[in-house]
Amino acid sequence: MAIATNERYELVIGTESENRSAEEYFSTTDPATGDPIAEVATATADDVDRAVTAARTALPAWRSKSPVERGQIVHRIAERIREHADELATIESRDQGKPLSQARDDVEGTARYFEYYAGTADKLEGESIPLGEDTLDLTTREPYGVSGQIIPWNFPLSITARGVAPALVAGNTAVVKPAPTTPLSALHLAEICAEAGVPDGVLNVVTGGAEPGVALSSHEGIDQLTFTGSVPTGEAVMRSAAETITPVTLELGGKNPAIVMPDADLDEAVFWISAGIFTNAGQICSAADRALVHESIYDEFVERIVARAESYTLGPGTDDPDMGPLNHAEHFDSVLEYIDVGTTEGATLETGGEPLDRDGHFLPPTVFSDVDNDMRIAQEEIFGPVLTVIPFADRDEAIAIANDVEFGLTGGVFSRDIKQALTMARRIDAGGVYVNEWFGGSTETPFGGTKKSGIGREKGLEGLDSYLQTKNISVNLDERND
Repeated sequence: MAIATNERYELVIGTESENRSAEEYFSTTDPATGDPIAEVATATADDVDRAVTAARTALPAWRSKSPVERGQIVHRIAERIREHADELATIESRDQGKPLSQARDDVEGTARYFEYYAGTADKLEGESIPLGEDTLDLTTREPYGVSGQIIPWNFPLSITARGVAPALVAGNTAVVKPAPTTPLSALHLAEICAEAGVPDGVLNVVTGGAEPGVALSSHEGIDQLTFTGSVPTGEAVMRSAAETITPVTLELGGKNPAIVMPDADLDEAVFWISAGIFTNAGQICSAADRALVHESIYDEFVERIVARAESYTLGPGTDDPDMGPLNHAEHFDSVLEYIDVGTTEGATLETGGEPLDRDGHFLPPTVFSDVDNDMRIAQEEIFGPVLTVIPFADRDEAIAIANDVEFGLTGGVFSRDIKQALTMARRIDAGGVYVNEWFGGSTETPFGGTKKSGIGREKGLEGLDSYLQTKNISVNLDERND
């Protein structure tokens, strides 16, 4: 099978006979040019209902497969992803806008999710609980059933894999709803899964805007929901799920502090923080979007981070520049509005802030200094290549500023004193903290947030917990009742 961009994409629902054409289509466009890439089917609430029904129908046979067989199928998915890595990376780069090398990393990460979770399939063990010689008590870990997964547009392929891989390994079936601006990689992933042996109906993909998303999050046939995206949409998903008492896993926004202590290796701190905020044009929930810098090194840090920001090359993702465009026009306008807010609030625009005079949604790396943590640009998630640099006087003030936001996804500490760094890492209210790096961890490590950054954990063995529930079985062995 060769992978190439199609002119038109249909929904992926159940068997081929069920996968009928939609009545309406929308265009997905190249964010570097605004040119259309392909037409994609617009799913309705009825289409979502068909997809849930297909997943429900396929569930008994899929969950009845031996763990070894499920693991083997999921492992074959990883192999086929790697076979088509170049084509998938090109599609992801063009549809999302990210540089080709970053898209290649995403494809490798996608393969790793399937590879990693395939290895856990035959290790999902229960426990025996000692209650005395007259009772045998044990637990089993079982799938929820049908998993509904709503995927964002910043890492469409890898985040789809992050949820689908553990869901399938655990014995669930899935209905995936990708973002309307980046639907192509999920559709191609479904094709790869089918080729690897995933039966019809086990993985379904419904594309479109708000209607299929709302229909999926409120559907009575969904047993578990996974959502990655903004806090307001996450709140709406929770409200919908509450109506049907459906468990949810939410990975939401962040406003993540990178604390630079006076003894830090400044070159190292500048390198990692620039990578943390400008990778994927800052469109990352775990981006290093607040640099908290000790006042004794503040000016030098600003000078160095500005020089690094100004060294970035921008261009279409498929040209593999340092940074690509923002994903779509509405988001592009939102980021520009935040830059206006920052200057109005009194922050100093050190570099960037002006879009490139060319087609596409290009904004150079942008740095604000003289930022107070009460400013909107320091409190609200901008989700773009915009760094706010905030001074602090001592360790306690740094921690207070770090925690003085409604988010708690990630944070970081840069210091040569590892004892100091670890002490501060424990005090940062976040689901994950990096020390002398950014974007630490990997497929094997849990990821998620505190406060409004979400509920539950993705990745690692903890990621399986979202897709498994525990059943207790108690057996009476008392012979006196015979």
